[in-house]
Amino acid sequence: MDEHDVKVHIYDISKGLARSMSMSFLGKQIDGIWHTGVVVYGHEFFFGGDGISSCHPCGTILGQPNEIHDMGTTEIPYEIFMDYLNDLSNSAYRPECYHLFEKNCNNFTAEVAEFLTGNEIPSHITSLPADVLETPFGSMIKPFVDAMSVSPSGGQQLFPQTKPSQQ
Repeated sequence: MDEHDVKVHIYDISKGLARSMSMSFLGKQIDGIWHTGVVVYGHEFFFGGDGISSCHPCGTILGQPNEIHDMGTTEIPYEIFMDYLNDLSNSAYRPECYHLFEKNCNNFTAEVAEFLTGNEIPSHITSLPADVLETPFGSMIKPFVDAMSVSPSGGQQLFPQTKPSQQ
C-alpha cells in the first residue's frame, strides 16, 4: 500500500494580535486565533462557513502557515478518504453546522487527522475556544460570536449543498 504524508497547517488569523493583546482583553495569554487545515494527497482540506473545502497547500488568503505539524502517514486510499469527507459533509460538517466556538475548522482537522493517522492534533488548538470562553470577556462576546461564520477565501467547496427547490 502507498503511504501518504499527513500534515496540519496552523495559521494565526489574528496575525500576532492575539499574542500581543490577549492579556489586556482576556486576562490570560493566548498565542493565536488558530485556523487549521489537513494537508494530504497534495491538497489542503478545511472546514468553514461554506462547508468542507480544499485548495493547494497554503492556497487560501491566509498564505503561509505559522506552523506545520507532522501527523505521520496514512495508507488510506484517496478514494476512501473522499468518501469519508463526503459522508462528513452530509452529517456533522454541513455548512450550517459551522460554529466558531463549537464546530469549527479545528474540530474538523482534529477528526480528519485522527481518521487518517490515529494521532491527535496539538491540544492548544482544540482547547482555545474553552480557554477564551472561561474569561469574563469571552462570556461577554459569546452572543456575538454565535452569529459569526468564518471561511478563508481561496478554497473550493468540495461538496456543494443543494437546497430543495421551492414550488
